[in-house]
Amino acid sequence: MTDDYRLTSAQSPQSGDVAQSETQPIQQPRPATQTTAEHQLVMYSTTVSDTGYVRHNNQDSSFAGHHLAAVCDGMGGHAGGDTASTIAIRSLAHIEMDDASRSVESVATMMQRSIYAAHDAIVGQATQNPKLAGMGTTVTAISLVKNTWILAHIGDSRAYLLRDGRLIRVTKDHSYVQHLIDTGRISEAEGKNHPKRNVVMRVLGDFDIDPTPDISIRSAAPADRWLLCSDGLCGVLEDATIEEQLRDIADPEQCAQLLVSMALRAGSTDNVTAVIADAVTPLGIHRESEHNEDSVLLLGGAVVQSLQSIAESLQAHVMQAPELVEAANPAQRASQLAKSIQADANHAVPMVAAPTAVADAHEETDTPITGEIPVVHKSDGTVSRDPHDPEVADAIRDQQRETVRQKRKIHFRARTIIAVIMLIVAIGATIAGALGWRWSQQQYYVGQADGVVAIYQGVPTDVFGLRLSHEVKKTTITVKNLPSSWQEQLEKGIIADSYDDAIEHTEQIRDEAQKMRKSQNTQNKSSDTGASDGSGQFGGTEQSDDKKSESDTAKEPQA
Repeated sequence: MTDDYRLTSAQSPQSGDVAQSETQPIQQPRPATQTTAEHQLVMYSTTVSDTGYVRHNNQDSSFAGHHLAAVCDGMGGHAGGDTASTIAIRSLAHIEMDDASRSVESVATMMQRSIYAAHDAIVGQATQNPKLAGMGTTVTAISLVKNTWILAHIGDSRAYLLRDGRLIRVTKDHSYVQHLIDTGRISEAEGKNHPKRNVVMRVLGDFDIDPTPDISIRSAAPADRWLLCSDGLCGVLEDATIEEQLRDIADPEQCAQLLVSMALRAGSTDNVTAVIADAVTPLGIHRESEHNEDSVLLLGGAVVQSLQSIAESLQAHVMQAPELVEAANPAQRASQLAKSIQADANHAVPMVAAPTAVADAHEETDTPITGEIPVVHKSDGTVSRDPHDPEVADAIRDQQRETVRQKRKIHFRARTIIAVIMLIVAIGATIAGALGWRWSQQQYYVGQADGVVAIYQGVPTDVFGLRLSHEVKKTTITVKNLPSSWQEQLEKGIIADSYDDAIEHTEQIRDEAQKMRKSQNTQNKSSDTGASDGSGQFGGTEQSDDKKSESDTAKEPQA
């Protein structure tokens, strides 16, 4: 068996240093032998990622290159999972840049620090945008450096290694169910259907969880085959099934296609992503002429939206990974048909992003630069995505014109819809205001004005400073001589059903006031027959007021 040892962080995540684990001592690898270019193993990888039949969007992201292969399973809602897994891939992508001087230890440290950086970026995004709160992602990534595999892992995505025809599950799930299995509370079989099988205990993201990844290092061997996958695949397929397909299907892309398809047929309700990476000799790659595209890297899932930015950062061509093509049942065939129709409509599947510097060096000034070059099926049966090809250049210009036309159409529709909505709201508000005013002017209430009881037309309130009532009649009833409870009611307004009802209310107030005045005069006379100023003056004044003509202060109610 080849050397296998692990590295974990003995310091805080901020340090990013790689140190020996206290629980799993490092076995120093044998001194590396001087190898020629012919004996130096290289990695060939491919990926397939599918949304599945239940989820509405793909929150997985994958990367398949020549120095890096990775899968990230995002979580946290429609936007959150997409964002988290994309951030993780973008943070790791720079490892793909070839540098022969890199040592195994430096790349291991680089992977660890990249994962910490992704964690910080995810937390920062969630802090700035509350809609992304609670997002996170798993990370499982490998790199081949000087005939040595470096594996970084956190979460419940998995890495399998097929060596000498035997499958090895290299990673351990950082999940609640795995904890129950490790402590002997449940069996592996029980964990398959446990209700909390999706609960992770370590993950990158906006959680109070340790973001330290497991870093392991092992010597590479010719014909090593890795499978990195999200739990949408390993959660439904048995290890024996995975081993059989990895062993029997030689073509990496065909094998990835089959594994994703089998997971969907087995009832996976999650996004399903597979990355297959083979260790081969450089001669082995050249023999595979149909895959001889060493300069093109593959992205799958949500991170496809970042094709151009990753192409710019790596200064390399980056391509969207192949779609799932096998149609095993009616639902899958319908899904594939919809994807094919959309692809034909866009004339742009798969998509290739070229770095601007490379494009500038090889194309004419009038050739449009696009991050998405359409693949053109030429009349002679060949396929081209070369922007210098006249047919491809025409397709690019047609695509750009269509994009501009669609954007203008969308903007015009949006402005029209907003204008119509605003007009409808304005008309509705005007009609509602008119109806409300008309109704209010059919109402009456009894209140006070200038110290006397008065009748008002309207309602005792105002809207935005607009008074919804006006005085129509004053009486001679003095408010200050009424009981305090009556004064409070008049202050608020005593609602009447009509103008006649309001008149009747004022007469009742007048009658009650006179009865109270007479009762008070009788009490005053019985207690003090010699006093005449207080009660006599009060009565005389009110009697005088009652004899005044009310016609001088009355106003006709308005219709």
